[in-house]
Amino acid sequence: MRSEVSLAHERALWDSGARVVAGIDEVGRGALAGPVSVGICALVPCDTWPDGLADSKQLTPLRRVAMAKELATYGVARAVAHASAVEIDELGIVGALRLAGLRGLAALAADGVVVDAILLDGTHDWLSAPAADLFATRSGVDAIASLVPGAPAVPPVTMVVKGDGRCASIAAGSVLAKVERDALMTDADSAHPDYGWERNKGYGAPVHLEALRALGPSPLHRLSWSLPARQA
Repeated sequence: MRSEVSLAHERALWDSGARVVAGIDEVGRGALAGPVSVGICALVPCDTWPDGLADSKQLTPLRRVAMAKELATYGVARAVAHASAVEIDELGIVGALRLAGLRGLAALAADGVVVDAILLDGTHDWLSAPAADLFATRSGVDAIASLVPGAPAVPPVTMVVKGDGRCASIAAGSVLAKVERDALMTDADSAHPDYGWERNKGYGAPVHLEALRALGPSPLHRLSWSLPARQA
């Protein structure tokens, strides 16, 4: 049965003159450890999407992995980019999200894909530079953009509430980001097995919280967050 996503939002932007529309979603914002990851799927006018495409949270892990393989050839370009736990501590979660998003757009630009318009999941535009950028220097330099060589100017952003379940491009970005971040946390579990990251992917599951109380944080933990204190 066909999923509930559609290309209605993308088509509205295509009809308004945009040629390349990118759907963007993030994964890992609420985790205690590991990166925050941003997935991007760029589309030119089309009428189809992979059967069963949906918000990554609605898919089983096996189905997400299978869907990510199908998405490898969907659209004109795809990217997943990350900001590390250290960068989250330095920039805050909003700054880190923007850093990861700019890295993703820079990767597309390096492949010759220029995005004309963006569909971003949620209610808050964390990708565009604020009018009074908290991360700008006194000289007016965009400090976060300066960290990403080749980062293009961010095109107009349209917010879509629950866009990961409504827009095919955003849903694709959510699946790509979720699969790649999950794989990173599973790999990290072998070096830090006590935290249970293979199962909880860095979120605050009981086994993760208990390990933090017993062992304290690892190098992949977000130290600026309210982590459980290590017990003597």
